[in-house]
Amino acid sequence: MKNKYFQGLFILLTAISFMSAESLHYGFSDSSIVKQRDTIRIKESYNEKDTDTNEYLKDRLKPIQANFKRINSITNWTSIKKKDIEGESAEGGEATYYYKNKRLEKIMARHYGEMGQVLIEYYLLNGKLSFVFEKDYKYNRPLFYNMKAMKENNDTEAFDFEKSEIMETRNYFEKGNLIHIINSQDCGAPFSGSYMSEEEKGMTEDFKKLLKLSQEK
Repeated sequence: MKNKYFQGLFILLTAISFMSAESLHYGFSDSSIVKQRDTIRIKESYNEKDTDTNEYLKDRLKPIQANFKRINSITNWTSIKKKDIEGESAEGGEATYYYKNKRLEKIMARHYGEMGQVLIEYYLLNGKLSFVFEKDYKYNRPLFYNMKAMKENNDTEAFDFEKSEIMETRNYFEKGNLIHIINSQDCGAPFSGSYMSEEEKGMTEDFKKLLKLSQEK
């Protein structure tokens, strides 16, 4: 078992080193990768209605969905503030805070990597977490992998954002408690109580970190 573990670790480290070396070989500096990253962004929700949900939760989810639509339809925010997120992903990230009449309505967190990016939107209702919408994009090839890299590696694909594998997860909170999850890749079976508890804990902690970050100067 130990030999297999170390073999797997060696392969992983070799792949990471190869990706870094390849990015330099094909003329991509760190700054050029960051520049490209900043032009390829997952679109945030705008004027979007939530998906249909299970009938037995319809009444409880209705105010959460209405609040989601209300907030992502706002165009004239009173103020919008941005903060860099450090240490959460390989290529960094940023948080954007949306205020209406001095009240925080929404937080948007972006996390970047060479092989994908994640956009997480946090919606507030009466000052509490109400809805978390996560969009996770896995790239078909590394961000730096252009046509030249494709040809030199006898590959059939270069990096193409449109070919990303996409997973969306919608998380519904009622009075601070996670009551429902919809995942675009699950089979429709209900999630276990332990899984729901772990997800609630993780999202709540991340949300608190973002709130704390917003208060830093």
